Amino acid sequence: MLLGIDLGGTKIEGIVLESKENPKEIIRHRINTEEEKGYSQVINNIKSLVDYIEKKINYRFDKLGIGTPGTIDPETELLKNSNSQCLNRMPIQKDLAETLDKNILIQNDANCFALAETLLGSVKDQYPDAKNVFGIIMGTGVGGGVIIDGKTVYGSQGIGGEWGHTIVTDDGDECYCGKSGCVESVISGRALQIYYNKISGKKLKFEEIYDRRNSDTHAKKTMQRLINHFGKGLSNVVNILDPEVIVLGGGLSNIDELYNEGYDELKKYVFNPTFKTPILRPKLGDSAGVYGAALL
Repeated sequence: MLLGIDLGGTKIEGIVLESKENPKEIIRHRINTEEEKGYSQVINNIKSLVDYIEKKINYRFDKLGIGTPGTIDPETELLKNSNSQCLNRMPIQKDLAETLDKNILIQNDANCFALAETLLGSVKDQYPDAKNVFGIIMGTGVGGGVIIDGKTVYGSQGIGGEWGHTIVTDDGDECYCGKSGCVESVISGRALQIYYNKISGKKLKFEEIYDRRNSDTHAKKTMQRLINHFGKGLSNVVNILDPEVIVLGGGLSNIDELYNEGYDELKKYVFNPTFKTPILRPKLGDSAGVYGAALL
């Protein structure tokens, strides 16, 4: 059996799968992250979740896969680049290994998403022979994961696939990473809300902005910003990686315009006279991250 944990800013989800070959769900359970209470509380909550699952199925695991916001720095072995600030610069892999007495495999949550959609989701269903896949998470933040021959590409610095922190404009707001004009600071759900507020003077959730796209000139301009920078930002990935398949996930993956207008915008910037790489909708939804963690 395989145990996976998806560590999110709001919820921690755990799952047990029968095996990679037969990914039948045995048990799944969610608890609150309680990030606001600090790092130690998050560690304790992960332990509580693992203890609950092992007790329920009467089985003790010696290995745990976990998807986190951010990534482990191979040099320092500390977590970095997390938008959950209490986790940054903390030895989470070491602390969990000691607390749980298990071998801990940690990958960025976007890597886990990409792995799950490749091995169990949309990519497997529609392009089962694909060897080079790029998975995108677009929601509150923007992340990405590269899958080559069914395995995640971690990179020498642990930042493989991080297209959310490539620069697409000089006039973007400052990102939590300290730079300005990152993809994440321009087209994440949070960034689009900030942009709409700046040009309209109104504070709306992205869902409300999207609903107004045909009747509100400011909402229309916000959507145009999303489409334009989605195409520009993703073209940088395509020109370097040249994936066979791209799969979208996260809250913004439900936006129909990304698959048509966004695709057309992407084609403008790709270094090739034609572009036919498919962009797929996700199959596993919110479950992709925890499935991917179990598959590590």
